[in-house]
Amino acid sequence: MAMFETKEQVLEKIMQQDKPLCPHCNQSMSIWESPPFAIGDGLGWDSPYLFVCFNDECPCYVEGWKNLMDNYAQHASYRCIQSPNSKNFDLMPVFSSAGGSGQIIDEQVVAEEYALKESIKKGFSLLAQCYVSKDAVSIIRILMDATEPNRVRIKAAEMAGDLADVEAVELLNSHRFGNEKLQTSVNDAVKNIHERFFTRECPFCAEIIKKRAKICKHCNKEVAGL
Repeated sequence: MAMFETKEQVLEKIMQQDKPLCPHCNQSMSIWESPPFAIGDGLGWDSPYLFVCFNDECPCYVEGWKNLMDNYAQHASYRCIQSPNSKNFDLMPVFSSAGGSGQIIDEQVVAEEYALKESIKKGFSLLAQCYVSKDAVSIIRILMDATEPNRVRIKAAEMAGDLADVEAVELLNSHRFGNEKLQTSVNDAVKNIHERFFTRECPFCAEIIKKRAKICKHCNKEVAGL
């Protein structure tokens, strides 16, 4: 394992490997996050993630309780482990059936988190291109797309405030985004658009009028000072 690899890179590499089978029960082993402290000989772990057998019917685990009690007077057992950097199997002591289970990696959750990161990365890259080309239409489209990650949509809202024209205001105002932070960003974008075009919304009919208008051209109500 290269010294410069991050934990995320190590985990991604391990998830792409075939899981080893426990030599004691022939069951697939789980990916397990190593704790920050060593267990047993105190030498530490050679990887931030290991493969561990959590099969409670594994002979190694079942027989370990009696073995440790008879020989060491310890109420404990063993789980079979393997480092992704070695083909050898070893044993790790556990003191209950749940021992170590809190560090089992939920691969579905990790995969979903990875997919989210990739989606955010892709969204930011696309937004950057749109911003450079001043493509406000595409930015609004991304902002309105509920399948996009919230972080991408919030960034799109900020860009919309810088690039969109007043025609976008009605679309943004008529939609409820369902996320408080995103909604705040959209509200700020609308304010920014009005400031750029020296406009505001009529307090009576909500149509867009000039900021300095005294009479609304849409409903003919007096709006001076309102």
